[in-house]
Amino acid sequence: MSKQTTKRPTVAAVMVVAALALAALAAPASAAIRHVDGTVLSKDASTRSFRISTESGAKVRFRVNSATEFERIAGFGALHRGMRIEVDYVTTDSGPMARQVETQGGGGDDGGGDDHGGHGGDDGPGHD
Repeated sequence: MSKQTTKRPTVAAVMVVAALALAALAAPASAAIRHVDGTVLSKDASTRSFRISTESGAKVRFRVNSATEFERIAGFGALHRGMRIEVDYVTTDSGPMARQVETQGGGGDDGGGDDHGGHGGDDGPGHD
């Protein structure tokens, strides 16, 4: 009987591990973008987050980061209680992350030519 001193991974095994690693990295980037309208309830500069009350009455906290885009709003600092906004977001392991925040109803968007990347179907009932 011969003794094997070392085992080397096969090329196929290395390729499978690499493919799984790439899939894990790509998953957060391909998360579905959702859309919600609501009114700002509060803002927390220390956690770079804000909370809204949605049109359905749900309370949701969103985080922002350097990739968050603000349209017709002068950035995170300009958000204030009572402001009506639209938020495009993705769900992450640490909660909803705002991708785009804009004032509600501005820019002549009538829903037909929505500027939310073609996912106006997530707007729900009663969305103008």
